[in-house]
Amino acid sequence: MKVAVTAASGNLGSAIVKQLTSEIGKENVIGIARTPEKAKMLGVDVKKGDYNSKSDFDKALTGIEVVLIVSGMDHPDKRIGQHKNIIDAARDAGVRKIVYTSIIGKDGSSSFDAIVGSNRQTEKDVMDSGLQWAIGRNGLYIEPDLEYIEQYKKMGKIANCAGDGLCSYTTRKELAVAYTNMILDDKRNHRIYNLAGETITQVQLTNYLNKKFSTNLSYEEMDPVDYIVFQKKVNGEFLGTIIAGIYAKIRNGEFDIESDFEDAAGRKHIRWDEYFAENN
Repeated sequence: MKVAVTAASGNLGSAIVKQLTSEIGKENVIGIARTPEKAKMLGVDVKKGDYNSKSDFDKALTGIEVVLIVSGMDHPDKRIGQHKNIIDAARDAGVRKIVYTSIIGKDGSSSFDAIVGSNRQTEKDVMDSGLQWAIGRNGLYIEPDLEYIEQYKKMGKIANCAGDGLCSYTTRKELAVAYTNMILDDKRNHRIYNLAGETITQVQLTNYLNKKFSTNLSYEEMDPVDYIVFQKKVNGEFLGTIIAGIYAKIRNGEFDIESDFEDAAGRKHIRWDEYFAENN
């Protein structure tokens, strides 16, 4: 089986490539990246693939049996067409199966819902492609909170508008296990899986970080309007709006979902006490 993974130079794409190569060997895994040089460290054949260019994927997917499409990072109004380029190229190239990395999220009205909506349209496009398929809806990555620890230390707190909302978090390494199983096992075809660990609140997350990094951070709940103003000032109009929308959805309970991780991965998701005890 020849498997291709898009966005192979990114954090999730590279994690999936590494997990796949441990299962089926480097010779059977193809990475696809907009800038192939950035994925050479993976040790697999890497082909050029810009999401805006169907012709790139017409070439990259030749001889591929299964392609995993990592959801793009562009504006929501551009993502649907970009993903469609890959879906159409896969069908034209004779690819047998598409696996797509979508995102969790109940319907709502936050500034993040445009992202969720674009992913739902791509899910539909994948299911309507005529090919075999499997779709994962990823929980929120927990790694950024660990990577942001120095900034949290400077502030002495974690401040956002999530309040006491429960959030379904996951890790890229755990997702790589689930997606590898979804790629290789056709018994997982034609299903949508919610991929996340146990739900936690921001206070629980703060406590885990304090224990791991020997800090004394507190959690501060912000007003949603104040928080979006703050995020736009710090991260700009587009990214700030997206980040604020994520925490608004947590506040509203829209990232509190029942996980199907064990069904997809064949084992339970790592517990958060175990994860934070690891040397990440």
